[in-house]
Amino acid sequence: MTDRTPEHATLDLGIIGNGSFSALLDDRARVVWSCLPAFDGDPAFCELLSPKREGGVYAVEIEHFSHAEQTYVGNTAVLRTVLHDRDGGALEIVDFAPRWRDRERFYRPVMLVRRIRPLQGRPRIRIRVEPLAGWGERVPERTSGSNHLRFVLDAMTLRLTSDAPVRMLLDGLPFVLDRELNLILGPDETLTQPIARFAHDAEQRTLDYWREWTRYLSIPFEWQDAVIRSAITLKLCQYEDTGGIVAAMTTSIPEAPDSARNWDYRYCWLRDAAFVVRALNRLGATRTMEEYIRYIFNLSTGDDDSLQPVYGIGFERELHEDTMAGLQGYRGMGPVRCGNLAWIQPQHDAYGSVVLTSTQLFFDARVSAPGDAAMFARLERLGERAWALHDQPDAGLWEFRGRAEVHTYSTAMCWAACDRLAKIARRLGMEDRGAYWHQRADTIRTLVLDRGWSPERGHFVDVLGGERLDASLLLLEDIGLVTGDDPRYVATVEAIGRELKRGDALFRYVAPDDFGAPETSFTICTFWYIDALAAIGRIDEARALFERVLQRRNPLGLLSEDQSFEDGEAWGNFPQTYSHVGLIIAAMRLSQPWREMV
Repeated sequence: MTDRTPEHATLDLGIIGNGSFSALLDDRARVVWSCLPAFDGDPAFCELLSPKREGGVYAVEIEHFSHAEQTYVGNTAVLRTVLHDRDGGALEIVDFAPRWRDRERFYRPVMLVRRIRPLQGRPRIRIRVEPLAGWGERVPERTSGSNHLRFVLDAMTLRLTSDAPVRMLLDGLPFVLDRELNLILGPDETLTQPIARFAHDAEQRTLDYWREWTRYLSIPFEWQDAVIRSAITLKLCQYEDTGGIVAAMTTSIPEAPDSARNWDYRYCWLRDAAFVVRALNRLGATRTMEEYIRYIFNLSTGDDDSLQPVYGIGFERELHEDTMAGLQGYRGMGPVRCGNLAWIQPQHDAYGSVVLTSTQLFFDARVSAPGDAAMFARLERLGERAWALHDQPDAGLWEFRGRAEVHTYSTAMCWAACDRLAKIARRLGMEDRGAYWHQRADTIRTLVLDRGWSPERGHFVDVLGGERLDASLLLLEDIGLVTGDDPRYVATVEAIGRELKRGDALFRYVAPDDFGAPETSFTICTFWYIDALAAIGRIDEARALFERVLQRRNPLGLLSEDQSFEDGEAWGNFPQTYSHVGLIIAAMRLSQPWREMV
């Protein structure tokens, strides 16, 4: 029924989820990636990474497939796919993860609801529910009842409850779709109401939840659909049991073909999460910030208040990196990794990221638990670490595995930690602490402006006393270390445009690293450049580039980490929070104001 092979996989995927788990679906509504029972779990549906044995997919296949249409239901995380056959038959598949407010809390089970409805003719279909266990190594034990199938995975038992004939599901038999069917895949619990009623009510309540959530976003006048889709995507990347925010939902999608730059992004980088929080804050979605701060303060830091750059979503400190032999990789391009050795790296910008993320709690009257003196005292301990480390070598935000230097961006973020602590202290009426942190911030800023600037090169440089460029220098204006009209910043933006830009996209850097020279663009760097162009007054150029970059999103408006310079093909883990943060920030900067348009 299908000719899909690992070699033909693409990142034209959609995401559904509810804050407890997520699933990635391809353009025919096939679930090709879903880790259970949470973002960092065993991928029961893992076809995206080419399991060696058959399976790892949850699909509704139509005989004599012709074409498909797919879209999100407006302003929601509910995905609608229409499959057509060559005989004029058509069917609709609606997929979602239930989410709504119930009894003063959120109902968000590890559950995927799928509704199938004939639209035209008498389409003939086959339903395949084929999870794998142990990272693709084995087929799980399966049992059946009168109206359900059970799959015994390592971390949970899945139950598929349906009003479709169980024999058709058990053996994957083809049959004519002559009525609406409902399939509920979730925990091994008996459904206490009729299947069709539950599925219908769950769909409506989930639609209502997302529409209400998006209704209160403070979106820009222009590019509203793109911003809303990015905001929903970021919301789906927060694991609400703890508040942690993953960098992406996948592991080991290579940054470039056959590059071995295959990393596991299903964890919470303090830096990436801080960007997510700041983007959603600008849209008025402050709950994500409050839940993430709860995550931060629940982390067990070192005896000296040191922070790792990355933790597990369950506060795990050790993320040992292993290769999973049961999966061949995206398009067969292994290795497939579980875990990420970045947890052992020193990355000193983490301190600034946490303080920046926390600052709004002290100034925003909307938050339910505003920052106070006790929270400030905890942040001061992180500020002391930032001060102690601001001129020490680290791996930098690009996580170099083979070298350590004093990275300009890391030092600038240590400045940001001290600068924001000074502002918070004065907000709390602690003038002596404000002066203390202001003096330290001034000292670090002087260091950056002195040694992070190269008179010979005529621009800021990637490491203190160095000579190379990297795209993180574009952020010096965003964090407030320099202004957009500072000639040194303008010169740096112009130099990055000359040296790192190729066509409509940017390298993060061009110097060879541990794996050779980079090959693809790093999507958020392109958005940083767009934002920087606007900051230095080149608004028209920034808007034109932004419009072109938007055309490189996948058909559902989603972005991965990297893109090919030649054809814009998506590479890297997906969907990438960084990329959607960049889109939101650039749109907010560039959009015409509402007051001028309505």
